[in-house]
Amino acid sequence: MLFNSIDFLIFFPLVTAIYFATPYAWRWLPLLLASCWFYMAFVPVYILILFFTIAVDYIAGIAIEGAEGRRRKLFLLASIVANVGVLAFFKYFNFLNANLAALAEFLHWNYPIEALGILLPIGLSFHTFQSLSYTVEVYRKRFPAERHAGVFALYVMFYPQLVAGPIERPQHVLPQLHARYDFDYRDATAGLRLMAWGFFKKVVIADRVAVLVNHVYADPTDFTGLALIVATVAFAYQIYCDFSGYSDIALGSAQVMGIRLMTNFDSPYSSSSISEFWRRWHISLSTWFRDYFYIPLGGNRVNWWRWQRNLLLTFLVSGLWHGANWTFVAWGTLHGLYLVGAIWTEGLRRRLAHAVGLDRVPVLHHVLRVATTFSLVCVAWVFFRAVNVSDAFYILTHLFAGLSFSRESLAGILDLGLDGYELTVAAAAIAILEIVQWLQRNGHLAAGLSAQPTVVRWAAYYALVTAILFFGSFTQAEFIYFQF
Repeated sequence: MLFNSIDFLIFFPLVTAIYFATPYAWRWLPLLLASCWFYMAFVPVYILILFFTIAVDYIAGIAIEGAEGRRRKLFLLASIVANVGVLAFFKYFNFLNANLAALAEFLHWNYPIEALGILLPIGLSFHTFQSLSYTVEVYRKRFPAERHAGVFALYVMFYPQLVAGPIERPQHVLPQLHARYDFDYRDATAGLRLMAWGFFKKVVIADRVAVLVNHVYADPTDFTGLALIVATVAFAYQIYCDFSGYSDIALGSAQVMGIRLMTNFDSPYSSSSISEFWRRWHISLSTWFRDYFYIPLGGNRVNWWRWQRNLLLTFLVSGLWHGANWTFVAWGTLHGLYLVGAIWTEGLRRRLAHAVGLDRVPVLHHVLRVATTFSLVCVAWVFFRAVNVSDAFYILTHLFAGLSFSRESLAGILDLGLDGYELTVAAAAIAILEIVQWLQRNGHLAAGLSAQPTVVRWAAYYALVTAILFFGSFTQAEFIYFQF
C-alpha cells in the first residue's frame, strides 16, 4: 500500500482508531494484522518470506539466549545464513548469474543457467536488516530474547516502517510495543504535522521534479551541459524529498499512536563534509553498517591501511545493498573514495584554507565547503540514477560540454518535461524546504510555532495542507526506496 494513495487515507485513521479502542494487552494484534494487510497490498504471496524470516529469528533469538560458547555462534550463524540467503536469492541471483553469463560468453564457454523470473519483494533489504539487528543484539547480550511471538512479528512488520525504514533496533522499538499508551493530543498533532510535511516533500517536490529527471535520464545522450546539470541537481532533491518524505510519514503515523521511531534524515545537504553527510543521510542504515559491519572489521582501531580498507569495503557493500547493479556499486565505492580522499588531504586542505585566508572568513569557508560537498554528492548521484555505467560516464563527461547560460540555453530547460509554471512551483517548493530546514536546524521553527496563538498555528497547518492539495502531483508514484 502506498502512503500517497486514497487507500492509505482510509487505512491510517481506521487502524489508529482500532488500535486505541483495543485493550492494552491485545493492541499488538490489530497492528500486526494491519501490517500484514499493508504489505499484502503489493504482492500477497511474498508475505510468506516475511513469515519465514520472522520464524527463524524468533527461534534463533531464544536459542542464542539459552546457549553458551560455540552453540551461541552456531545459532547466530543460522539466523544470518537464513536472512542473507533469502536476500541473496531474490535480490542478487540474477545479477550474479548475468555477470557469470557475460564472462562465459567473453571466454567462449558454455553457460546453461538462465535468469529466474522472480520479482524482488518490496522492502526486503530493510526488514532483513532489522531482523538481523535483533539476533545480533541478543547474541551480544545487549537485549533479551523476545518471548512474545506476536510482538516480535510486529517488530519486524510494523507497517509505518516496514517497506522503507527506518531500520530500527530491538532495544528502541520492542519495549514501546509492550508499553501502554493512551491517546495524546500533542503526540497526535505532532505526528500529523510531520506526516503533512512528508506528503509535501513527496507529492509537491519529488514527484514533480521526477518528470524532468526521467525525461533527461531516459536517454541522456540527447543532452549536454545545462540540461544534464539541472536534471542531476533535480534528482538530488527528488531522492531526498522522496525518501525523507517517506520517513516523515512513517515517523508521524507511528507518533500518532505514541510510538517513536528513530530520525532518519537531518538536513543532509547542509553538510560541510562527506562524513557529515553520512551522519545526516539515511541515518538508520549508516549506523547499521557502522555497528554491524565497519566496527567488526576493526573500524579505525587498526593500522592506517586497514582503516582505509574498512571504509572502502563498508561503502562498497552499502552500494551493493542498494541494488544489484554496477551503478550502485560505483556509487557506494565513490563515497568510500571521497572519505579516504578526505583523510589523505586533510592537512593539505587546512594549509590551503589558511594560505588564501578562508580560515579568517568562517562563514564563506563554511558555504564553500557545503557547496563542494553537495557537488560531490550530486556527482555520485549520477551513478545512482543512471540506467547503466555507460550512461553515467556519458553524463559526467558531458556536464560542461557546450555549457551556456544564454537565453536559448535557459529557455531549453522548458523542454525537459516541465513547463514554466511547473518549474516555478518546483523552485518555490524547494526554497520553502530549505527555509524550513534552516529554521529547524537553528531551533526556531518548533519554538516559534508553538509560541504563536492557536489561530496562527492552524493557519500554518491549513496553508501546508492547501499547498499539498493544490500543488501536489497525485500520480501515486511509488517511493524510490521501495525497490531496495
